[in-house]
Amino acid sequence: MANVNQEDIFESLKQDVLNSNLDEINKNKMLKNILHLQSQEINIMITGATGSGKSSTINALFDADVAKVGIGVDPETMDIQKYTLKNLILWDSPGLGDGKEADTRHAKNIINKLAECDANGNALIDLVLVILDGSTRDLGTSYELINSVIIPNLGPNKADRILVAINQCDVAMKGQHWNHAANKPDAVLTKFLDEKVQSVRRRIREGTGVDTEPIYYSAGYKESEYEKQNPYNLSKLLYYIIQHTPKEKRLAYVDNISKKPEVWRDNDDLKDYSTEIKKSWGQTIRDCASKGAEIGGDIGGIFGRTGRAVGKVIGGAAGAVYGFFKGLFS
Repeated sequence: MANVNQEDIFESLKQDVLNSNLDEINKNKMLKNILHLQSQEINIMITGATGSGKSSTINALFDADVAKVGIGVDPETMDIQKYTLKNLILWDSPGLGDGKEADTRHAKNIINKLAECDANGNALIDLVLVILDGSTRDLGTSYELINSVIIPNLGPNKADRILVAINQCDVAMKGQHWNHAANKPDAVLTKFLDEKVQSVRRRIREGTGVDTEPIYYSAGYKESEYEKQNPYNLSKLLYYIIQHTPKEKRLAYVDNISKKPEVWRDNDDLKDYSTEIKKSWGQTIRDCASKGAEIGGDIGGIFGRTGRAVGKVIGGAAGAVYGFFKGLFS
């Protein structure tokens, strides 16, 4: 896995605080806050039909071979695989479409997992990422999974706890209208994909009353018999995942995501997703790490080491990100 030689974000935060000119009272307040942030675990359920690309998505996001990082079947909900990456926990669940008996079992297991609570009595699963196969028009079983199994069992704030992502957007029109040189869809395919997003949103809203914001992407592939293709819109996918994650848990992604710049490079550029992701992390540091401490306007200047560490994540120059941190906190 990547990340082995990367500096832990929480160690960077601690060292920045210890090396700051703050008095001991405020240093202790911030260190206590950082320890609280460090103890937070994110639990994400990833589900979708066979062939939708769950494993390739996990591999692309986290530069991890799921066959190596997995720790086996969850004994309480058979068929759901648990993967632990530091304080990020992924629950890989089959979707529907494997036959009546298997679908009944999968649905029951998903419902049971969504009903679980953590030690504080809160829902264990922070976010359900539902992956659709963009290469097929037949999404009936996926709608059944979303509308009849997942959303009815999400509890309050349903829209905040589900993210629908359409994978394999590069073959949505049987491979036509995909610009392989630029690794992006042309205008015809972009229009088709935008319409598909609207169709998925409409079907979910009609079935549940919940308004979702689906996105499309391609996890890419590494198979030796094919020419390597980098992901497309992976930064956008991560941005939406972070936006659906409680603020105090967002720093857990920093040390877990892939550090390969090429996997984050190709996007629709509707936003500067890398900057927005770093901004989300900065907001967590500003609002959570500094909570209760009397810092004044110098908070950006404190986290120079952290700014440089974050600058190495999903592209961007470290110095530019450090400047961004200073601007954000001042």
